[in-house]
Amino acid sequence: MTVLILGGTGEAAALDQHLAEQAPEIRAIISLAGHTVDPRPVNLPVRVGGFGGVEGLRQYLRDEGIIAVIDATHPFAAIMPFNAEHACKAEGVPLLAIRRAPWHPDAGDDWRDVPDMEAAAAALGEAPRRVFLTIGRLDLPVFAEAPQHHYLVRAIEPIGDRLPVPHVEVIQQRGPFRAQDEEALLREKRIEILVSKNSGGDATAGKLIAARRLGLPVIMVARPPKPDVETVAHVDQVLPWLVAQGLFVTERGV
Repeated sequence: MTVLILGGTGEAAALDQHLAEQAPEIRAIISLAGHTVDPRPVNLPVRVGGFGGVEGLRQYLRDEGIIAVIDATHPFAAIMPFNAEHACKAEGVPLLAIRRAPWHPDAGDDWRDVPDMEAAAAALGEAPRRVFLTIGRLDLPVFAEAPQHHYLVRAIEPIGDRLPVPHVEVIQQRGPFRAQDEEALLREKRIEILVSKNSGGDATAGKLIAARRLGLPVIMVARPPKPDVETVAHVDQVLPWLVAQGLFVTERGV
């Protein structure tokens, strides 16, 4: 009885811990895209890398005898959720997505909503500004088209030459980040505007609180579309779903 978890989020790591504690009978495999060289440690077996599209994922589901797939990919994963939908539908494998709620502006927030990174770079304007980029490293090349700005980049890993502009400073850190620390950072670096993905969750929400306190604008990049599949918001809803699917029977009262 093997469950495939499409990982890359804190929810995937939390589900790993939850299954280890509540359902050790389940064999679960976490699949990571491989964008992060040093991912969070987990208890379950891990595979790294793509599947080779829908057909490759279908073959993997058959080869491993997967009985269910849990999509716990990042809110900005644009391809894998659709590949999972098509592969699971073709193979008759139940699919459940864990999707955290997006952030919403509160009173005092100054958000400029944009549909993608290209629009975010354009929204910075022509005049040079001190910009805090909290978008990870993969989307940084877009901002090379606006080299007049001074960029502060925070990423888990080194960014290499992904942002070849005259003025860029990199902070290599992994969250969570406290609001008071974020406020101190924004003051120290004299940040004038933030660029953020609307990832949701608590781990990186502190920057939004700090921006509100300091009256700074935030360019908020919208999430990409997701397939219309069954969805839950929390990892503790996964075991009841497996039970409801008739895939797992427990004496723990799930």
